[in-house]
Amino acid sequence: MSPSEPSVRTTTDRHVTHLTLNRPDTLNALTPDQRDRLIDLLGEASADPDVRAVVLTGTGRGFCAGADLRGGAASGERVAGDVSRTLRLGAQRLVAAVLDCEKPVVAAVNGTAAGLGAHLALACDLVLAAQSARFIEVFVRRGLVPDAGGAYLLPRLIGPQRAKELMFFGDALTAADAERLGLVNRVVPDADLHKTARAWAERLASGPTRALALTKQLVNASLDTDRPTAFAAEAAAQEINMTTADAREGVASFVERRTAEFRGR
Repeated sequence: MSPSEPSVRTTTDRHVTHLTLNRPDTLNALTPDQRDRLIDLLGEASADPDVRAVVLTGTGRGFCAGADLRGGAASGERVAGDVSRTLRLGAQRLVAAVLDCEKPVVAAVNGTAAGLGAHLALACDLVLAAQSARFIEVFVRRGLVPDAGGAYLLPRLIGPQRAKELMFFGDALTAADAERLGLVNRVVPDADLHKTARAWAERLASGPTRALALTKQLVNASLDTDRPTAFAAEAAAQEINMTTADAREGVASFVERRTAEFRGR
C-alpha cells in the first residue's frame, strides 16, 4: 500500500457500501487507527438510509490477520485495568459495531482470518469464503485468552465443544471445514468471491431494509433471552415494522399479485 492510499477503502454503489481493509503487506492486521476508522464507517452505514447492505473484505492474501501488535500495544508498562479497557474500547467495540449495524453485513473472506480477524468475519450476518481462506483461533499459540468476542460468538455458532476444540488447539481451519462446521455460509472459487458477495449484497439491498434490521436484532438476541422475552421482542418488532412503507408495499404486492418493490423505508 502506498502512503497515499487509505487503510480502509470505502465505496457505495447500488445502495451497498463496500469496506475493504487495505494493508496487504501485513495481511490486513488492524492498527488502532484502522480499527477506529472501520467502526466509524460501520456506524455511518448503519445510520444512512441510502445504504441498505455492507460488504466487508480485504486486499491481497489476507482478510485480516488480527490486531497489529507491532506498534507497541503489546509492550511497555501497564497498570491494572489497561488491558480490559483497551479491549472494551477496541476489539470488542469493533465486533459490536458489526453486530449492531442496522444493515446486513456480508463478510467476503479472501484469505487468512486469524484472531480478531476471524471474529470480525464471524460477527457478520453472512459469511462467504474463498477456497483459499483460512480461519485460525491463534490466541492459544501466543499463550493468550481469546478476545474480540470469540468466546461469545463461537459457542453460539457451533456449540461449546467445537468452540473449545478450535480455541484449545489453534489449528488452521480450511474454508471447506469452516463451511462443514457452520461457520461459513458458502465457499466459492477465489475468482468468484467478490462477484458473489456483490450479488448477495445487492439482493439484500433490494429487500425490506427495516424488516431485515429488526430480524437481525431478534436473531442476535435470541440466544441470550428466555422464551417470554423473545416472544415479546418479536411482537414489538412486528408492531414497529408494520409502520414502514416497505411493509405496506409487501402487503399490497401480495394482494395485487405482483413482485414487491422495496425502497428501504
